[in-house]
Amino acid sequence: MTHLVPLAKEVDENKVTPGVLGFVVFAAMALAVWVLMKSMNRHMGRVEFKEPPETDADARPTTTSDADSEARRG
Repeated sequence: MTHLVPLAKEVDENKVTPGVLGFVVFAAMALAVWVLMKSMNRHMGRVEFKEPPETDADARPTTTSDADSEARRG
């Protein structure tokens, strides 16, 4: 690391950097996210979802303009 000192114009000895511990924490968090994503993908693959058949009333949703025109007709 001392061979890089001449390359730097100004080295601040009081500068705080994340260092190895920061890298280890970041790598552990990245690994945890990767494992959770794999687990979620596996669980989502096991879900069986079946939609109920659509009825005529569900096929055409009523809007406010349809409701107003029906109310005017009586």
